Amino acid sequence: MHVVVETRPAEQIPGPTPYPEPSHWYALYTYPRHEKFISKQLDERGIENFVPMYRSLRRWKDRRKEIELVLFPSYVFVSIPLAERFRVLGLPGLVRFVSFNGQPATLPQQDIDALRNGLDGGLVAEPHPYLQVGRRVRVKHGPLSGLEGILRRKKDKFRIVISIEAIQHSVALEIDAADVTAQ
Repeated sequence: MHVVVETRPAEQIPGPTPYPEPSHWYALYTYPRHEKFISKQLDERGIENFVPMYRSLRRWKDRRKEIELVLFPSYVFVSIPLAERFRVLGLPGLVRFVSFNGQPATLPQQDIDALRNGLDGGLVAEPHPYLQVGRRVRVKHGPLSGLEGILRRKKDKFRIVISIEAIQHSVALEIDAADVTAQ
């Protein structure tokens, strides 16, 4: 009986598989009023997503009611490796990834974290027109610490306007003026 043993030089032996591609946050553009539907579909597929919501008091002739609305209409934020974007693209109600130069635009993790922390921390938020000019400030205390935005004043309260450049939308959050420092 003759046994043949094949040997390979060390440089040909396959090493450990490369690390999986890291997840990044991307903005998805949806059909109008499909944000919660898309979020539910992403949840069912085990894909991390975020739809920022705010509460608004609405008045009708016969009653008032506080309702929950989407902070950025027609946008859902999703955290996936870029190579898995095709798992998301086929969802009914989804239009496209927000992209620049043909590539999906990544959103800074710190912006998503700050927005989540602020909303989870009970900060009052409401949509705000997108701003390109104004005084930039950095939050130095509280759940939004490290976040940069534009400081605005509404009556006796201060607000910081945070702009998400990739989708050209902004959100205004109430904040104590002592918690911010000028840039």
